[in-house]
Amino acid sequence: MKPRILVLCTANKCRSQITEGYLRHFAGDRAEIYSAGLVASEVHPRAISTMAEDGIDISGHSSNGLDQYRGMDFDFVLTVCDMSREQCPWFPSDTVHLHEDFPDPSIVTGTEEEIQAAFAASRDRIREYCRNFVAERLG
Repeated sequence: MKPRILVLCTANKCRSQITEGYLRHFAGDRAEIYSAGLVASEVHPRAISTMAEDGIDISGHSSNGLDQYRGMDFDFVLTVCDMSREQCPWFPSDTVHLHEDFPDPSIVTGTEEEIQAAFAASRDRIREYCRNFVAERLG
């Protein structure tokens, strides 16, 4: 059976969506990848366009609340912001919890170039994290 991976963030609009996109890209059919927020929101348009710049289409993703996955077993739960780690619900003890607090590009203000740079910087950090995760955990 393929490992199930849940990526958890606050609103499931940027960081968790980007993480889901890269995990799907790097893992291929070796894992089932899901993402959720403590609350559902909407996929941020800049997350979609930033991923498209790297050749990955997440335009079909939807923002999901954590309740949607109640009752599912996960092999890994990846929290990608401190708030989701602090409020992460209990999962069975054999679930591996991993955490990385990625900067939230959706809260950056400034010029168009500064905002785009923040999204690109978060995307690039997440890409490396996902590449390493797949290499180390999924072989």
